[in-house]
Amino acid sequence: MGEPSLRERALRHLARRDHSRAELTRKLTPHGDADEVEAVIARMSELGLQSDTRYAEAFVRGKAGRFGSSRLRNELARRGIDRDLIDAALDSECLESEAERARAVLRGRFASAPADAREWARQARFLQTRGFAPDLIRKLLKEPYDESA
Repeated sequence: MGEPSLRERALRHLARRDHSRAELTRKLTPHGDADEVEAVIARMSELGLQSDTRYAEAFVRGKAGRFGSSRLRNELARRGIDRDLIDAALDSECLESEAERARAVLRGRFASAPADAREWARQARFLQTRGFAPDLIRKLLKEPYDESA
């Protein structure tokens, strides 16, 4: 059997999971020239097999429970998604508020409120790496820890 065509390669990638246009371009570029790759991706978009909007919404839906908006925004931008599509995906898919998501992430990782400055810094760093805003982190770590949650 010969080597698969660009179209077949694109279909294989898209059959596994949604890809952004930029990701698909990066994966197909070593196997054909730029015009061929662009034509194949344009055709996949026409057929509805590739959609940056659908990709962004699925990405946010899958990761919103673990990450803050700034991290989601940065990850999508890194994957070549347009800023307007990112904003639309965050608005439509993040049903919980940023504070509720941060609280859930914090409670899922740490069993108790910070007892000293070192533990406070540890929990703050954890939330910061997850992409939550510094003012939200300060607010969460100052509020009383609710054991029932």
